[in-house]
Amino acid sequence: SSGINAEWPLRPGSRETMVKSVQVFGRKKTATAVAYTKEGNGMIKVNGVPIDLLEPSALRYKVLEPVLLLGKKRFEGVDIRIRVRGGGATARVYAIRQSISKSLVAYYQKFVDETSKKEIKDILLNYDKSMLVADPRRCEPKKFGGPGARAKYQKSYR
Repeated sequence: SSGINAEWPLRPGSRETMVKSVQVFGRKKTATAVAYTKEGNGMIKVNGVPIDLLEPSALRYKVLEPVLLLGKKRFEGVDIRIRVRGGGATARVYAIRQSISKSLVAYYQKFVDETSKKEIKDILLNYDKSMLVADPRRCEPKKFGGPGARAKYQKSYR
């Protein structure tokens, strides 16, 4: 018989058995947050911790912005798991916030419909562009002849 078998059993990673999921990242400075979004019941976890217990508590509302803007209803059908590494506390918070926003948009584009995706995208972009678009600013490297990137050592004439 020929080498091709039409009745080959489905592999675990094949299209038919795949779970509805998207993987998206958010970045700010050197912090990177990877959001894994799949079908579920509205659970959002960051490094295994529920989003409501996120530290620093002063920036908790920054992370919850996408949820508060779009309403809990849109997040009810999905579970979001986020892994964050690098950067400082504030940069991490912004990276998480971006990854949540981008992952919901990607999920809606792939598995729901284009109109609701566009609606979500417009709400987020009207509120803050950095929710979906990464900020390209990076720290400028230090040069010789001074304490920082631009400042020079004080010069004395005597």
